[in-house]
Amino acid sequence: IEYIESFYYNKLEFTRFSSSVGKFVGFTEYGVRNAAAWNNNPSYLSRAKAQKEGYCLHNVQTDYTAA
Repeated sequence: IEYIESFYYNKLEFTRFSSSVGKFVGFTEYGVRNAAAWNNNPSYLSRAKAQKEGYCLHNVQTDYTAA
């Protein structure tokens, strides 16, 4: 299971967090600056990493039993 959080502006993805990578990655100049700032903020980075357990793993059983 992988948690992905993407940020878009005008239909263009500029930053993405992937739980398999474990950090934010920027795709535009603005996104690279955001990713660097967010990766250097321990509380913001740990919040993003915790989303896999808090959101994905919490809901996976519900999704599989409803199918």
